Amino acid sequence: MIEIYTKSYCPHCLKAKSLLEKKKLGYKEIDVEHDSGRWDEMVRRSGRTTVPQIIIDGQPIGGCNGLYKKLLG
Repeated sequence: MIEIYTKSYCPHCLKAKSLLEKKKLGYKEIDVEHDSGRWDEMVRRSGRTTVPQIIIDGQPIGGCNGLYKKLLG
């Protein structure tokens, strides 16, 4: 399962979602823009305070660059 924590105005979030869609990989988007509880959850799970934060099968892989590295080598 792929989870991606996002904010609507984040260009890196859009880029990460676009890559997932191009690869035809389903994902669950979690918008943290107006939800402090979800923000706290993201920080607890990833250890980071920037978006996007991407979690694959329960393992945080980082942001957009981490996703590109994981999917494209």
